[in-house]
Amino acid sequence: MNKYDGLIFDLDGTMWDSTEPIVEAWNIILQKHPEIKRDPIVKSDLTDCMGKTMYTIAAMLFPNEEESVRNGLMDELCLYENEYLAKVGGKLYDKLETTLSELSKKYPLYIVSNCQDGYIEAFLKAHNLSGLFKDTECWGRTFVTKGETNKILIKRNNLQNPIYIGDTQGDKQSAIDAGIDFVFASYGFGNVDEYTYKIEKFSDLLDIL
Repeated sequence: MNKYDGLIFDLDGTMWDSTEPIVEAWNIILQKHPEIKRDPIVKSDLTDCMGKTMYTIAAMLFPNEEESVRNGLMDELCLYENEYLAKVGGKLYDKLETTLSELSKKYPLYIVSNCQDGYIEAFLKAHNLSGLFKDTECWGRTFVTKGETNKILIKRNNLQNPIYIGDTQGDKQSAIDAGIDFVFASYGFGNVDEYTYKIEKFSDLLDIL
């Protein structure tokens, strides 16, 4: 019998790296807004923001703008980003598809992310992965912390003992808040001080689970 009855995955830094196409998409939109005074977005701008909610990222990237202006801009950026990513995709981590396929034979798979609504769907569409996941949830639908979002998905799917897989301290905290174990994906964007398991590459999940 498996110890866990579900695997809940973070997305950015855990299953894919979408920073390059997001930079491309956001700069396309920013060119339409000369009133926004800032340099073009670069990859390091996004990696500094990974794991945070979208309006927190807006405050980091556009600190000189009024909250209503920067949040409205972020909504526009995210809407175009979803369309763009659904077409071009991102960089999947090595052996992601085969590993997920193997894991799905033993566990139901889920995604919980701090992203906007539609972002997870863009990931699934671009890489034809929809059939592997039972359910997803995100900040863009719940507008609560990732820990609370985890709880919503766990309750909805009647999970008793799932485990969360992520790459940042915020991911670890979300697992603590939800009362579940945590796998640290050390190849991602963050650093984590405590975890139940640690993986150096995505396919390591097959060894520990």
